[in-house]
Amino acid sequence: MKSKQPSQILQEISQIQRMETGKLCVMRQSSKGAFYNLQFRENGKPVSQYVPRDQVESVAQHTDNYQKFEKLVDEYAQAIIQSTREERAAGSKKKTFKHSASYRTKN
Repeated sequence: MKSKQPSQILQEISQIQRMETGKLCVMRQSSKGAFYNLQFRENGKPVSQYVPRDQVESVAQHTDNYQKFEKLVDEYAQAIIQSTREERAAGSKKKTFKHSASYRTKN
């Protein structure tokens, strides 16, 4: 499988318009349905926010978008790292080191 070009990955990232960190959780069930909250960390502290039923679908999509964003950022970083390593390897193959007499030790 051929990996994507960094520019393709950035294009995919730019398509994400809404995202939310955290996890959508069921707080409790009732005869009227489930009650949800969004759990996330803010400034190192756990936060829990109630999510109205009419927003559950969109919040779920937004948290999925954040996970996709993180995956794409990692993919982008790996693509850049790989190309950097390839460039460095190609450059080191081209260079040959010549030792001058000043670097040689005398017996």
